[in-house]
Amino acid sequence: MTTAPSAAQSVQQPAPTTDPTPAPSLLRAMFQRGTPMLWVPSGYFAMALTYMMLTSVTSIMFKNLGMDNGQAAQYASYLILAYTIKPLFAPFVEMYRTKKFFVLCAQLIVGVGFAAVALAMSLPDYMVIMVFLFGVLSLVGATQDIASDGVYVTALDSKTQSLFCGIQSLSWNIGPIVASGGMVYLSGWLHTHYFHHQAGVFGPEWIDSWRIIFFIVAGITIVTALWHLRVMPEGAKAENAPKSVAEAAFILRDSFITFFQKRDVWLMVGFAFVFRLSIGLLEKIGPFFMVDPVAKGGLGLSNEMLGLIYGTYGLIAVLLGSLLGGIFVARRGLQKTLFTLCCAVNIPNVTFLLMSIYQPDNLVVICAGVAIEKFFFGFGSVGFMIYLMQQLAPGKYTTTHYAFGTGLMGLCMMVTGVVSGHLQQLLGYVHYFWLVMAATIPSFLVTWFAPFHHQE
Repeated sequence: MTTAPSAAQSVQQPAPTTDPTPAPSLLRAMFQRGTPMLWVPSGYFAMALTYMMLTSVTSIMFKNLGMDNGQAAQYASYLILAYTIKPLFAPFVEMYRTKKFFVLCAQLIVGVGFAAVALAMSLPDYMVIMVFLFGVLSLVGATQDIASDGVYVTALDSKTQSLFCGIQSLSWNIGPIVASGGMVYLSGWLHTHYFHHQAGVFGPEWIDSWRIIFFIVAGITIVTALWHLRVMPEGAKAENAPKSVAEAAFILRDSFITFFQKRDVWLMVGFAFVFRLSIGLLEKIGPFFMVDPVAKGGLGLSNEMLGLIYGTYGLIAVLLGSLLGGIFVARRGLQKTLFTLCCAVNIPNVTFLLMSIYQPDNLVVICAGVAIEKFFFGFGSVGFMIYLMQQLAPGKYTTTHYAFGTGLMGLCMMVTGVVSGHLQQLLGYVHYFWLVMAATIPSFLVTWFAPFHHQE
């Protein structure tokens, strides 16, 4: 997720106290006619819903359908690739038609694609078809991100962008609540209460409930596209948008050259890639650990409980941690706090090690373990993003170089996700979570030696 001649009205300044006409409140300004409030929340929610369904929820679905942990984590992690490399094809999206055109096309294709996934689940070789469709949808979803960010950046002036920044972030975070929380919960409820299948048994019986889930997501996405057809502005071309394929290729090549000419660039590349190494190993396996039977070393939770814990308590903890982490950095400065933030990201992973050793059946303890890990992840991750903005990105292609940094992080999450399931099967949960703790060491090293060449 990133981030848009302005048709939106600027926020009016407060009137003097002697003026009998009251000034419009911030809330009224945000909801006046033609406001971005009509399309910013829905646009960023649609982006997040697509991303979470493809890169997170699919892993749970694969697990439910009977895949082992290695395959489920591997296939779901491959879908991160398109989002990782989207800076490579972003300049070409700038060249043609309007950004709204790409948003609408992407959302319609995503909606039809999810419906096609649901229909394909009735076919004999549904898994091959489904994985292929997910791969196509990940490319379309990444394009949706590029175009939606482009509308936001080019259709709004800087003051309105600032005004809606919090709305943008909040709307994106509703996506994980609906996808990882609501849809996973609903899949479990349908499986046990509507289709009357046994919750803890994985296999083809889960097709019935997941087919409904994909039809629901398809409907939401298509309705969102129709809504944006009516209310979303066209989005202007950026001033530096390439005018030809050759120019786009030159800009992309030049951005790579200047990126690797930065001072201490390899230390910064190492930081961007390794900072979340342990999180990448934990991201897919954590939910698998929750739903695997106790006999296999898991906690034996249902999809309903998994959706509730990760989609509500876990996400609330992340948001609260991010807020407090931002305040912490703002007060003390990034250079003084970066190593502390790295500790916050990595050390609380020990909660999963402890849960794998003791396998608690108390839901309060399990919720607390997940919430602690997620809170400190949110708290510490703020430092990672600020470092990319302030130290890695500055230069001739600030936005592109920032995207390179987040792309390196995405590449780490993909690589670790691909191998995580296979490693867990080889080691078992207890030894695997020991490996996760060992993987924090490279994060500590790159953070300790991370260079600071720009003033905060």
